[in-house]
Amino acid sequence: MRAYPSHRRVAAAVLAILAAALVVASPATARSFKLGVAAADVTRESAILWTRADRTGEVTLRLSTSRSLSGARSFELEAERSHDRTVQTRVDDLTPGTTYDYRFVQGDRKSATGVFRTPPRLDADATIRFGFSGDADAQRARGQKNIFYDNLRDGNGFTAESFGVYKRMAEENNDFNVNLGDTMYSDSEVPGIPLARTLAEKRAKYRTNLAVANLRTLRASSGVLNAWDDHEFVNDFTLPEDGRDIYEAGKQAFREYMPVHYSSDDGIYSRQRWGRNLEVFRLDERSFRSAKASAHHVCDNPDTGQPDYAPTLPQSKRDQYALVVPSLANPVSQACKDRIYDPKRTMLGKRQFDRFVKAVRRSTAAFKVVLNPVPIQQQYAFTFDSWETYEAERKRLLHALEDSGVKNLVFLTTDFHANMVNVVRYRTFEAGGPKDSPYSEFVTGPVSTRTWGNEIDSVTGPGNGDLVDAALYSPPPPTGVGMPCSNLDAYSYVEVAVTSSALTVRAKDVHGQPVRDQSDNVTPCVLAVPRQ
Repeated sequence: MRAYPSHRRVAAAVLAILAAALVVASPATARSFKLGVAAADVTRESAILWTRADRTGEVTLRLSTSRSLSGARSFELEAERSHDRTVQTRVDDLTPGTTYDYRFVQGDRKSATGVFRTPPRLDADATIRFGFSGDADAQRARGQKNIFYDNLRDGNGFTAESFGVYKRMAEENNDFNVNLGDTMYSDSEVPGIPLARTLAEKRAKYRTNLAVANLRTLRASSGVLNAWDDHEFVNDFTLPEDGRDIYEAGKQAFREYMPVHYSSDDGIYSRQRWGRNLEVFRLDERSFRSAKASAHHVCDNPDTGQPDYAPTLPQSKRDQYALVVPSLANPVSQACKDRIYDPKRTMLGKRQFDRFVKAVRRSTAAFKVVLNPVPIQQQYAFTFDSWETYEAERKRLLHALEDSGVKNLVFLTTDFHANMVNVVRYRTFEAGGPKDSPYSEFVTGPVSTRTWGNEIDSVTGPGNGDLVDAALYSPPPPTGVGMPCSNLDAYSYVEVAVTSSALTVRAKDVHGQPVRDQSDNVTPCVLAVPRQ
C-alpha cells in the first residue's frame, strides 16, 4: 500500500570490494540494452535471467563462471513486441554455491554484465547476507526534470537520491537482495499523474523506474527476489473490489519486467533454501485475498466519510486520541467489526495458507524468513490493507505456526514506508492484556515515495506523525504498542545476516548509516534473534 491513506580477512575483503566496484560500474558502461539485466528467483540449480532488447529479433544470452565469460553457455532467445521486447529464460544445471556472470548480445550490441550467486548446498553451514526494501516511484511531476521524491527530505534531512537505497543495497555485496513490493506506482501520489490502468501504461511505469541507474545497478549486482504488493495494480488492491482486468494487466507487466516464478494456482508464492541456515518464503498477498473490511463503505467514519483511521483500536484508546483526531470519538460500527473478525475472509487463500504452513513446519533451516508484503504486527492505525483487519486469519496463522512448534521465524515487511520493529502479538490493548507470539517483524522502506510520518501529517495534520510514534508506537503496553525501535521518516533498507546461531536485522538509511529510533535518535533499529 501507499500506506493506508488515499491516497559478506583483509585479502578477501579487498577482492569483494573490487568485485563490487566492477559490478556497479558495468551498467553505466553498457553500450545498449538500456534497461539493464537481472537475475531472479535463483536456486541451487537454476535462475531466471532477464533483459529488454532495443529492438525485436534474436537475442543471445551468454552465461559463465568466468568474469570474462570464457567458456560461456549460450541460449538463443527472441525479443518480441508482444512482450514489449522483454526477454527472459530459466537456465538450469547450475552448480550450488557458485558465482555466475551473464550478458545478452543482439548483433553488435552488448548488455551490461550481470552477476549472481547460487545458494550453497543444503548441508553448508554458511553465513548468508541479504538486503531488502521496497516502495519506489520514479515519477516526475509534469515539467519537472528530477524524480519528484528526490526533492523531499526525510526526518534526517536526507533526500531520496534517485533510488539511492538500491545503490546502497548493491554496495553491500549481498548474496541476494529483495525488492519487496510496490516496485512501481500505478497510482503515483505525484500531483497531476493519472492512474496507469492498462498493460501499456503499466509497462511504461516499469520503464520509467528502470531508467534510474541505481535500480539497474542493484539488479546487475546479485540475484533478486521480486514481489508485488498493491501499487503494481492499484492502491490497496483486491480482486473482488478492483476487478480482473487491472489484475491481469498488472500481472503481465510485472512478470515481463520483474522476473518471477508464477502460476495461476499459487501466484508468486515460493520458498528458497540457502544452505543449512536459511529458508526464505515469499508470500503472495494480492492474488487470493478477500475484499477489504472497508469495502462498500461499511467502515466509514461518519465525521470523515472515509474508512476509519483506527478500526481495531479499543474505544477507550480511541477516546484518548480523539483530542487530536476528533473522528475517533465515534465508535466503530458493529458491521465493520464483523467484517474485520470474519473467519471466512482471507489474506492468503486456503491453498497458499496450507502450503505455507506445511512447508514452514517441515523446514529444517536454522532460521525461517517470511517475505510479507503488508504488516502482521499490531499497530492499530491505518490498517485496512494490512493483516490486522484480516484478524481471524492473522490469529489462525500465528496459532498454526506456534502450536506446531515452529521456531526462529521472522517476518520481513515493507509497505508502510517506515521502520517498525516489534513482536507480533495476538493482542495488545484488547481484553486480557498483551499476549505475544514467538515471532517478530521488521518493517522498512521506502526507497522513493512519501514516508509514513509524512503520510500521517498529510491526512490528519502537521506533527501528528511524530505524535503517533511518541504516543502509540514507542510506549510499552498498556500505554502503547511498545516497538523497541520505530522511525516513521527515513528512506531506508534492511541488511540481514544469518548464521547457524543468530539472525540479525539492521536498518540503514539512504547513506548506508544506521536508522535510529525516532523518539531518542540514539537507539539503532536492530533485531537480533538467537537460535532457540
